[in-house]
Amino acid sequence: MKIVCVGAGPAGLYFAISAKLRDAGHEVTVYDRDPPAATYGWGVVYGDDLLDVLYRNDPESAREVTARSVLWQDQEVRVHGSGGEQTAYFGGYGYSISRSALLDVLARRAAQLGVDLRYGHRVADASTLPEADLLVAADGANSRVRGQSAAFGTRIEFGLNPYIWLGTDQAFRSFVFDFERTSAGWIWFHAYPSVAGISTCIVECSPQTWHGLGLDELAHDQGTRLLEDTFKRALDGHRLISRSRQAPPHWQRFAQVTNKTWYHGTTALVGDAAHTTHFTLGSGTRLAIIDAIVLAHSLKEYLDVEDALRQYDRHRRAELHPVQAAARTSMAWFEHLDPYIDRDAVAFAHAMSVRHGGQNPWHHQLHLATQIAAVRTTRRAFATGRRWYLARRRGQ
Repeated sequence: MKIVCVGAGPAGLYFAISAKLRDAGHEVTVYDRDPPAATYGWGVVYGDDLLDVLYRNDPESAREVTARSVLWQDQEVRVHGSGGEQTAYFGGYGYSISRSALLDVLARRAAQLGVDLRYGHRVADASTLPEADLLVAADGANSRVRGQSAAFGTRIEFGLNPYIWLGTDQAFRSFVFDFERTSAGWIWFHAYPSVAGISTCIVECSPQTWHGLGLDELAHDQGTRLLEDTFKRALDGHRLISRSRQAPPHWQRFAQVTNKTWYHGTTALVGDAAHTTHFTLGSGTRLAIIDAIVLAHSLKEYLDVEDALRQYDRHRRAELHPVQAAARTSMAWFEHLDPYIDRDAVAFAHAMSVRHGGQNPWHHQLHLATQIAAVRTTRRAFATGRRWYLARRRGQ
Protein backbone atom coordinates (compact mmCIF):
# COMPACT_ATOMS: atom_id res chain seq x y z
CA MET A 1 0.00 0.00 0.00
CA LYS A 2 0.90 3.62 -0.46
CA ILE A 3 0.20 5.36 2.84
CA VAL A 4 0.42 9.07 3.67
CA CYS A 5 0.38 10.13 7.33
CA VAL A 6 0.02 13.75 8.46
CA GLY A 7 1.59 14.40 11.86
CA ALA A 8 4.83 13.08 13.37
CA GLY A 9 3.68 12.84 16.97
CA PRO A 10 3.48 9.54 18.88
CA ALA A 11 0.35 8.43 16.98
CA GLY A 12 1.70 9.13 13.50
CA LEU A 13 5.20 7.78 14.06
CA TYR A 14 4.07 4.66 15.88
CA PHE A 15 1.50 3.90 13.20
CA ALA A 16 4.24 4.19 10.56
CA ILE A 17 6.44 1.81 12.57
CA SER A 18 3.61 -0.67 13.13
CA ALA A 19 2.53 -0.64 9.48
CA LYS A 20 6.07 -1.27 8.22
CA LEU A 21 6.61 -4.06 10.75
CA ARG A 22 3.54 -5.86 9.42
CA ASP A 23 4.38 -5.31 5.76
CA ALA A 24 7.78 -3.96 4.79
CA GLY A 25 6.42 -3.39 1.29
CA HIS A 26 4.16 -0.54 2.41
CA GLU A 27 5.33 2.83 1.13
CA VAL A 28 4.77 5.10 4.14
CA THR A 29 5.38 8.86 4.08
CA VAL A 30 4.95 11.01 7.19
CA TYR A 31 4.54 14.79 6.89
CA ASP A 32 4.96 17.16 9.83
CA ARG A 33 4.77 20.95 9.93
CA ASP A 34 7.63 21.33 12.40
CA PRO A 35 11.36 20.73 11.97
CA PRO A 36 12.89 17.56 13.49
CA ALA A 37 13.05 17.47 17.31
CA ALA A 38 10.64 20.41 17.70
CA THR A 39 7.84 19.53 20.09
CA TYR A 40 5.28 21.11 22.35
CA GLY A 41 5.02 20.07 25.98
CA TRP A 42 7.50 18.46 28.35
CA GLY A 43 7.06 14.94 29.62
CA VAL A 44 4.50 12.17 29.22
CA VAL A 45 3.63 9.54 31.80
CA TYR A 46 2.82 5.89 31.27
CA GLY A 47 2.64 2.60 33.13
CA ASP A 48 3.63 -1.04 32.80
CA ASP A 49 0.53 -1.69 30.72
CA LEU A 50 1.95 0.46 27.92
CA LEU A 51 5.38 -1.16 28.25
CA ASP A 52 3.73 -4.55 27.78
CA VAL A 53 2.14 -3.28 24.55
CA LEU A 54 5.38 -1.73 23.28
CA TYR A 55 7.47 -4.86 23.89
CA ARG A 56 4.93 -7.09 22.17
CA ASN A 57 4.70 -4.83 19.13
CA ASP A 58 8.30 -3.68 18.65
CA PRO A 59 10.88 -4.69 21.28
CA GLU A 60 13.63 -2.63 19.65
CA SER A 61 11.97 0.77 20.10
CA ALA A 62 10.53 -0.39 23.44
CA ARG A 63 14.05 -0.92 24.80
CA GLU A 64 15.03 2.59 23.70
CA VAL A 65 11.95 4.10 25.34
CA THR A 66 12.73 2.23 28.57
CA ALA A 67 16.35 3.39 28.56
CA ARG A 68 15.35 7.04 28.24
CA SER A 69 12.55 6.97 30.81
CA VAL A 70 12.63 7.78 34.51
CA LEU A 71 10.75 6.08 37.34
CA TRP A 72 8.59 7.94 39.83
CA GLN A 73 7.23 6.34 43.01
CA ASP A 74 4.27 7.38 45.15
CA GLN A 75 2.03 10.39 44.74
CA GLU A 76 1.93 13.35 47.11
CA VAL A 77 -0.96 15.74 47.62
CA ARG A 78 0.25 18.94 49.26
CA VAL A 79 -2.27 21.51 50.45
CA HIS A 80 -1.09 24.97 51.55
CA GLY A 81 -4.09 26.69 53.07
CA SER A 82 -4.94 28.85 56.06
CA GLY A 83 -4.04 25.97 58.38
CA GLY A 84 -0.50 25.69 57.02
CA GLU A 85 0.92 22.85 54.93
CA GLN A 86 -0.58 19.36 54.97
CA THR A 87 0.51 16.38 52.90
CA ALA A 88 -1.28 13.16 52.03
CA TYR A 89 0.00 10.20 50.02
CA PHE A 90 -1.12 7.73 47.39
CA GLY A 91 0.75 4.57 46.51
CA GLY A 92 1.68 3.46 43.04
CA TYR A 93 4.42 4.21 40.56
CA GLY A 94 4.85 5.05 36.91
CA TYR A 95 7.32 6.08 34.25
CA SER A 96 7.83 9.30 32.38
CA ILE A 97 9.85 10.34 29.37
CA SER A 98 10.38 13.71 27.80
CA ARG A 99 8.21 14.16 24.75
CA SER A 100 11.25 15.14 22.67
CA ALA A 101 13.09 11.94 23.68
CA LEU A 102 10.06 9.80 22.83
CA LEU A 103 9.71 11.38 19.41
CA ASP A 104 13.43 11.00 18.77
CA VAL A 105 13.26 7.26 19.50
CA LEU A 106 10.20 6.76 17.32
CA ALA A 107 11.50 8.88 14.42
CA ARG A 108 14.82 7.01 14.30
CA ARG A 109 13.05 3.66 14.41
CA ALA A 110 10.62 4.70 11.66
CA ALA A 111 13.49 5.86 9.44
CA GLN A 112 15.35 2.61 10.11
CA LEU A 113 12.32 0.68 8.84
CA GLY A 114 12.20 2.73 5.64
CA VAL A 115 9.55 5.33 6.50
CA ASP A 116 9.97 8.59 4.54
CA LEU A 117 9.89 11.42 7.14
CA ARG A 118 9.27 14.88 5.75
CA TYR A 119 9.58 17.62 8.33
CA GLY A 120 8.85 21.32 7.88
CA HIS A 121 5.96 20.49 5.55
CA ARG A 122 2.74 22.19 6.64
CA VAL A 123 -0.34 20.52 5.15
CA ALA A 124 -2.98 23.21 4.85
CA ASP A 125 -5.13 21.22 2.47
CA ALA A 126 -5.22 17.43 2.12
CA SER A 127 -5.82 17.82 -1.61
CA THR A 128 -2.20 18.97 -1.97
CA LEU A 129 -0.91 15.61 -0.75
CA PRO A 130 0.14 12.90 -3.21
CA GLU A 131 -2.38 10.22 -4.05
CA ALA A 132 -2.39 7.28 -1.63
CA ASP A 133 -4.34 4.17 -0.76
CA LEU A 134 -4.71 5.45 2.79
CA LEU A 135 -4.48 8.87 4.45
CA VAL A 136 -3.89 8.85 8.22
CA ALA A 137 -4.73 12.03 10.11
CA ALA A 138 -2.44 12.14 13.14
CA ASP A 139 -2.24 15.93 13.27
CA GLY A 140 -3.64 16.51 16.73
CA ALA A 141 -6.77 17.90 18.35
CA ASN A 142 -6.92 20.76 15.84
CA SER A 143 -6.50 18.40 12.88
CA ARG A 144 -6.61 20.20 9.55
CA VAL A 145 -7.24 16.95 7.71
CA ARG A 146 -10.25 16.16 9.90
CA GLY A 147 -11.49 19.73 9.66
CA GLN A 148 -11.88 19.50 5.89
CA SER A 149 -14.79 17.06 6.13
CA ALA A 150 -18.00 17.23 8.13
CA ALA A 151 -18.39 13.47 7.65
CA PHE A 152 -16.43 12.70 10.83
CA GLY A 153 -19.10 14.37 12.96
CA THR A 154 -16.50 16.19 15.05
CA ARG A 155 -17.53 17.75 18.34
CA ILE A 156 -15.17 19.89 20.44
CA GLU A 157 -16.10 20.93 23.97
CA PHE A 158 -13.86 23.08 26.14
CA GLY A 159 -13.24 22.68 29.84
CA LEU A 160 -13.68 25.56 32.29
CA ASN A 161 -10.26 25.76 33.91
CA PRO A 162 -7.32 27.56 32.28
CA TYR A 163 -4.06 25.61 32.40
CA ILE A 164 -0.49 26.05 31.17
CA TRP A 165 2.16 23.41 30.44
CA LEU A 166 5.53 24.32 32.00
CA GLY A 167 8.75 22.70 33.13
CA THR A 168 10.84 23.17 36.26
CA ASP A 169 14.40 22.39 37.28
CA GLN A 170 13.02 21.04 40.56
CA ALA A 171 13.71 17.31 40.19
CA PHE A 172 10.63 15.72 41.75
CA ARG A 173 10.93 12.02 42.50
CA SER A 174 7.20 11.50 43.05
CA PHE A 175 4.10 12.59 41.23
CA VAL A 176 3.21 15.77 43.12
CA PHE A 177 -0.06 17.71 43.33
CA ASP A 178 0.44 21.05 45.05
CA PHE A 179 -2.53 23.25 45.97
CA GLU A 180 -1.96 26.86 47.04
CA ARG A 181 -4.56 29.22 48.49
CA THR A 182 -4.16 32.77 47.15
CA SER A 183 -6.10 35.98 47.69
CA ALA A 184 -7.96 35.19 44.47
CA GLY A 185 -8.68 31.53 45.22
CA TRP A 186 -6.97 28.15 44.79
CA ILE A 187 -4.32 27.40 42.20
CA TRP A 188 -2.46 24.12 41.81
CA PHE A 189 0.04 22.16 39.76
CA HIS A 190 0.50 18.54 38.67
CA ALA A 191 4.24 17.75 38.50
CA TYR A 192 6.33 14.69 37.70
CA PRO A 193 9.91 13.98 36.56
CA SER A 194 10.41 13.88 32.79
CA VAL A 195 14.19 13.72 32.37
CA ALA A 196 17.17 13.89 34.73
CA GLY A 197 17.01 17.23 36.57
CA ILE A 198 13.82 18.43 34.86
CA SER A 199 10.16 17.91 35.78
CA THR A 200 6.93 18.63 33.96
CA CYS A 201 4.69 21.13 35.79
CA ILE A 202 1.10 21.72 34.63
CA VAL A 203 -0.49 24.68 36.40
CA GLU A 204 -4.29 24.86 36.61
CA CYS A 205 -6.86 27.06 38.36
CA SER A 206 -10.45 28.22 38.12
CA PRO A 207 -11.33 31.10 35.76
CA GLN A 208 -12.06 33.28 38.81
CA THR A 209 -8.58 32.70 40.24
CA TRP A 210 -6.97 33.21 36.83
CA HIS A 211 -8.63 36.61 36.40
CA GLY A 212 -8.19 37.55 40.06
CA LEU A 213 -4.41 37.00 39.91
CA GLY A 214 -4.18 38.94 36.66
CA LEU A 215 -2.79 35.97 34.75
CA ASP A 216 -5.08 36.87 31.86
CA GLU A 217 -3.35 40.24 31.45
CA LEU A 218 0.26 39.73 32.56
CA ALA A 219 3.00 39.36 29.96
CA HIS A 220 4.28 35.80 29.65
CA ASP A 221 7.48 36.29 31.67
CA GLN A 222 5.65 38.26 34.34
CA GLY A 223 3.06 35.51 34.66
CA THR A 224 5.79 32.90 35.04
CA ARG A 225 7.46 34.91 37.81
CA LEU A 226 4.12 35.24 39.60
CA LEU A 227 3.65 31.47 39.45
CA GLU A 228 7.20 30.92 40.77
CA ASP A 229 6.40 33.13 43.73
CA THR A 230 3.04 31.43 44.32
CA PHE A 231 4.63 27.96 44.34
CA LYS A 232 7.93 28.96 45.98
CA ARG A 233 7.48 26.49 48.86
CA ALA A 234 6.76 23.53 46.58
CA LEU A 235 9.49 24.52 44.14
CA ASP A 236 11.97 25.01 46.99
CA GLY A 237 13.68 27.93 45.29
CA HIS A 238 13.80 26.32 41.85
CA ARG A 239 12.56 28.06 38.73
CA LEU A 240 9.81 27.37 36.27
CA ILE A 241 10.90 26.87 32.68
CA SER A 242 8.45 28.36 30.22
CA ARG A 243 10.02 27.58 26.86
CA SER A 244 10.32 24.04 25.54
CA ARG A 245 10.84 25.42 22.02
CA GLN A 246 11.09 28.89 20.49
CA ALA A 247 7.47 29.89 21.12
CA PRO A 248 6.43 30.18 24.80
CA PRO A 249 3.45 28.13 26.00
CA HIS A 250 0.15 29.88 26.53
CA TRP A 251 -2.80 29.47 28.83
CA GLN A 252 -5.53 27.36 27.31
CA ARG A 253 -8.65 25.42 28.17
CA PHE A 254 -8.74 21.70 27.53
CA ALA A 255 -10.38 20.75 24.24
CA GLN A 256 -12.29 17.49 24.46
CA VAL A 257 -12.56 16.05 20.95
CA THR A 258 -15.06 13.38 19.99
CA ASN A 259 -16.02 12.09 16.54
CA LYS A 260 -19.05 10.10 15.39
CA THR A 261 -16.74 8.11 13.13
CA TRP A 262 -12.96 7.74 12.96
CA TYR A 263 -12.83 7.10 9.23
CA HIS A 264 -14.34 8.43 6.04
CA GLY A 265 -13.55 6.87 2.70
CA THR A 266 -9.86 6.03 2.88
CA THR A 267 -8.99 8.56 5.59
CA ALA A 268 -8.52 7.43 9.20
CA LEU A 269 -8.14 9.44 12.40
CA VAL A 270 -5.69 8.41 15.14
CA GLY A 271 -4.59 9.90 18.46
CA ASP A 272 -5.81 13.37 19.40
CA ALA A 273 -7.33 13.86 15.95
CA ALA A 274 -9.78 11.07 16.87
CA HIS A 275 -10.18 11.72 20.60
CA THR A 276 -8.69 13.58 23.54
CA THR A 277 -8.67 12.69 27.22
CA HIS A 278 -8.01 15.21 29.99
CA PHE A 279 -4.43 15.35 31.25
CA THR A 280 -5.54 14.43 34.79
CA LEU A 281 -6.19 10.94 33.43
CA GLY A 282 -2.65 10.68 31.98
CA SER A 283 -3.60 8.34 29.12
CA GLY A 284 -3.18 10.37 25.92
CA THR A 285 0.08 8.85 24.69
CA ARG A 286 -0.93 5.28 25.58
CA LEU A 287 -4.24 5.62 23.74
CA ALA A 288 -2.58 7.14 20.68
CA ILE A 289 -0.08 4.28 20.46
CA ILE A 290 -2.81 1.67 20.82
CA ASP A 291 -4.79 3.41 18.04
CA ALA A 292 -1.71 3.12 15.84
CA ILE A 293 -1.26 -0.60 16.52
CA VAL A 294 -4.94 -1.47 16.04
CA LEU A 295 -5.10 0.44 12.74
CA ALA A 296 -1.94 -1.25 11.44
CA HIS A 297 -3.26 -4.66 12.53
CA SER A 298 -6.62 -4.05 10.80
CA LEU A 299 -4.86 -3.19 7.55
CA LYS A 300 -3.00 -6.49 7.75
CA GLU A 301 -6.11 -8.52 8.51
CA TYR A 302 -8.41 -7.07 5.83
CA LEU A 303 -7.52 -6.80 2.15
CA ASP A 304 -10.02 -4.02 1.49
CA VAL A 305 -9.00 -0.69 3.01
CA GLU A 306 -12.52 0.39 3.90
CA ASP A 307 -13.20 -2.96 5.58
CA ALA A 308 -10.04 -2.49 7.62
CA LEU A 309 -11.02 1.06 8.62
CA ARG A 310 -14.53 -0.05 9.53
CA GLN A 311 -13.16 -2.68 11.91
CA TYR A 312 -10.64 -0.23 13.37
CA ASP A 313 -13.40 2.31 13.99
CA ARG A 314 -15.79 -0.20 15.53
CA HIS A 315 -13.17 -1.68 17.84
CA ARG A 316 -11.40 1.44 19.06
CA ARG A 317 -14.34 3.81 19.42
CA ALA A 318 -16.13 1.26 21.60
CA GLU A 319 -13.03 0.97 23.82
CA LEU A 320 -12.71 4.77 24.12
CA HIS A 321 -16.25 5.47 25.35
CA PRO A 322 -15.61 4.55 29.04
CA VAL A 323 -12.15 6.15 28.96
CA GLN A 324 -13.47 9.48 27.71
CA ALA A 325 -16.31 9.32 30.24
CA ALA A 326 -13.76 8.86 33.05
CA ALA A 327 -11.72 11.75 31.65
CA ARG A 328 -14.76 14.04 31.62
CA THR A 329 -15.48 13.11 35.22
CA SER A 330 -11.88 13.78 36.23
CA MET A 331 -11.86 17.16 34.49
CA ALA A 332 -15.16 18.16 36.11
CA TRP A 333 -13.90 17.19 39.58
CA PHE A 334 -10.96 19.57 39.29
CA GLU A 335 -13.30 22.26 37.98
CA HIS A 336 -15.47 21.98 41.12
CA LEU A 337 -13.05 21.05 43.90
CA ASP A 338 -14.08 23.80 46.37
CA PRO A 339 -16.45 21.51 48.35
CA TYR A 340 -13.54 19.12 48.98
CA ILE A 341 -10.43 21.23 49.43
CA ASP A 342 -11.36 22.69 52.81
CA ARG A 343 -11.20 19.19 54.31
CA ASP A 344 -7.97 17.96 55.84
CA ALA A 345 -5.41 16.80 53.28
CA VAL A 346 -6.03 13.08 53.84
CA ALA A 347 -9.78 13.41 53.28
CA PHE A 348 -9.24 15.70 50.31
CA ALA A 349 -6.77 13.27 48.74
CA HIS A 350 -9.22 10.42 49.22
CA ALA A 351 -11.94 12.41 47.44
CA MET A 352 -9.47 12.99 44.60
CA SER A 353 -8.61 9.29 44.38
CA VAL A 354 -12.26 8.18 44.05
CA ARG A 355 -13.32 10.89 41.57
CA HIS A 356 -13.74 8.24 38.83
CA GLY A 357 -15.98 6.04 40.99
CA GLY A 358 -15.95 2.26 41.05
CA GLN A 359 -13.54 1.86 43.98
CA ASN A 360 -13.28 -1.28 46.11
CA PRO A 361 -14.92 -1.19 49.58
CA TRP A 362 -11.52 -1.41 51.27
CA HIS A 363 -10.05 1.49 49.29
CA HIS A 364 -10.57 4.00 52.11
CA GLN A 365 -8.84 1.78 54.67
CA LEU A 366 -5.86 1.30 52.36
CA HIS A 367 -5.71 5.07 51.80
CA LEU A 368 -5.60 5.68 55.55
CA ALA A 369 -2.90 3.04 55.99
CA THR A 370 -0.81 4.60 53.21
CA GLN A 371 -0.39 7.74 55.33
CA ILE A 372 1.87 5.67 57.62
CA ALA A 373 5.53 5.80 56.52
CA ALA A 374 6.18 2.11 57.22
CA VAL A 375 3.22 1.11 55.05
CA ARG A 376 4.48 3.29 52.19
CA THR A 377 7.90 1.64 52.48
CA THR A 378 6.27 -1.80 52.29
CA ARG A 379 4.19 -0.79 49.27
CA ARG A 380 7.29 0.51 47.48
CA ALA A 381 9.09 -2.78 48.15
CA PHE A 382 6.14 -4.71 46.75
CA ALA A 383 6.07 -2.42 43.70
CA THR A 384 9.79 -3.03 43.12
CA GLY A 385 9.16 -6.76 43.05
CA ARG A 386 6.25 -6.29 40.68
CA ARG A 387 8.36 -4.20 38.30
CA TRP A 388 11.07 -6.88 38.33
CA TYR A 389 8.55 -9.63 37.57
CA LEU A 390 6.91 -7.67 34.73
CA ALA A 391 10.28 -6.75 33.24
CA ARG A 392 11.38 -10.40 33.25
CA ARG A 393 8.10 -11.44 31.66
CA ARG A 394 8.65 -8.89 28.89
CA GLY A 395 12.15 -10.21 28.33
CA GLN A 396 13.92 -7.06 29.48
